[in-house]
Amino acid sequence: MSYPEQSTYMFTETQDWFSFNMEIWRNLFKRVENPRPRVLEIGSWEGRSAVFLLTELCKDGGDIVCVDHFDLMQTAAGRERYRKLRHNLTLTGKPFRILDQFSVPALMTLLTEEMSAVRPGFDWVYVDGSHEADDTFLDGELAWRLARKGAVLVFDDYRWDKEPEDSMHHPKRGIDAFLALHKGEYTLLSSETQYQVIIQKTVDMRIGFLVAEKASSQESLDAALGYGVNVALTIDAEYAIAAAVAIRSAAQHTSGRITFYVLGQDLSEDVKERLRQSIPDGADATLVFLDLPSDTPSSSTGALPAGLTWAKIAMIPRLPVERVLYLDADVLVRGDLGELWKTDLQGKPLAAAVDVGFPMGHERVERVLYFNAGVLLMDLTAIRRNFHALCALAAERKDSKMQDQDALNALFEGKWLPLSLKWNAQGLGTYATYHTPERAALDMDVMKDPAIVHFTGALHPSMAEVINPFVQPYGGKPWGYAGAPGHPFAQEWWDVCEQTPWKGWRSSADFRDMRAREVEEAIRAGVDEFRRRVAEV
Repeated sequence: MSYPEQSTYMFTETQDWFSFNMEIWRNLFKRVENPRPRVLEIGSWEGRSAVFLLTELCKDGGDIVCVDHFDLMQTAAGRERYRKLRHNLTLTGKPFRILDQFSVPALMTLLTEEMSAVRPGFDWVYVDGSHEADDTFLDGELAWRLARKGAVLVFDDYRWDKEPEDSMHHPKRGIDAFLALHKGEYTLLSSETQYQVIIQKTVDMRIGFLVAEKASSQESLDAALGYGVNVALTIDAEYAIAAAVAIRSAAQHTSGRITFYVLGQDLSEDVKERLRQSIPDGADATLVFLDLPSDTPSSSTGALPAGLTWAKIAMIPRLPVERVLYLDADVLVRGDLGELWKTDLQGKPLAAAVDVGFPMGHERVERVLYFNAGVLLMDLTAIRRNFHALCALAAERKDSKMQDQDALNALFEGKWLPLSLKWNAQGLGTYATYHTPERAALDMDVMKDPAIVHFTGALHPSMAEVINPFVQPYGGKPWGYAGAPGHPFAQEWWDVCEQTPWKGWRSSADFRDMRAREVEEAIRAGVDEFRRRVAEV
């Protein structure tokens, strides 16, 4: 033992269960970035480890909270341990606090206090309070909620030899259960043979509950209740790469919890796994796959036409939530979706942005304010009440110009909440730059730095669209054969794509082959259409 002025400390020589860990811990102190670390210790005994942490980890500042029940001061031995601990901590000259309680009530006290702290949480946590598996699990779980991102957590006695390791009276089962629960949320720092399990937390701190006196805001209440953003996308294999970019960019920019519901047609397990891997490490995000009918819809959807075009309507009864943010897969998210999610719908069934291409609708629909259906904040409870009417309108408009969008606009005419175009920036670099009286009435400036970029236009535009002299550059999607020329955010889309399992796709032989194939198809279809029209003369 090498404490300064060690002769003045009161340690029982035959009860040194800590010193063999000192060098291992010293090598880990550099992982703590806070120059004034906050330390939490569960199980302090006489304070050997606490004194070491205060004098070495906290030598330039910091403090410690020690939790130990000291037999609730009901025994002479417990009172003596408390006296020695207070004496030893005082000698360090560092700030400390002792909670003389069992760990659960003590940790609940800390959790309640930290709810309103300016900078809540601890940077180093030592769990050594009990040898019972369930106690150890519970201590670990409550302490985890007090641990900041980047905190080092140490579980003691993983290789304790007084009880069988598979016994409920051994901490290993509790530690293993904790590690399994939080898989993917930490980096393992210790080896399989070490006596202690040591991890570093890689996710944000989340207390996860509130007490009434700490519920200071709706935001804090929502976080405690576990309410996150529900996002739905409808795709097939051709749009999987786009969905990967949408999912990753949304998870990167959205604070708090987000659940993605991907409703797919005939998605392979390989594609599903790639989409799962598109979620950034450490993001509080989950992905749920739901199947869409590949041929005809079920009888519950009435007259709804089949096919992916109608999937954003077919999903309405399938989603297991009451409110959802629907995103077309061809979007790039650049802002926090939580802001959009909190929009007050003011009793309306959905919110959407005006269609930049047809602000007052196209020639085949009534001229009223007309929304783009690529980004929809939907009250599914309200929409489901009129679902059969929506299906009927879809059947009537199955051959209309904008199909599903026309059906949605018809049903919700005058009943939708307009959103800022920053949440659905359409036609950038192409038709949005063309002045019309209808567009002049819109706040187009917000699309210069949008929260959601929507790559409108065909995936594989026709020959006529590409060579149309009246709309140049033409519209398209970054991963289509013709790209998205002139689009100010096309490169940003590819930059995000490079962070997904589709990395390298742009320079791949498969991408080049697809482009060549689709170019030939566009030429063939264009020539056929030209000949058909000439033949009609």
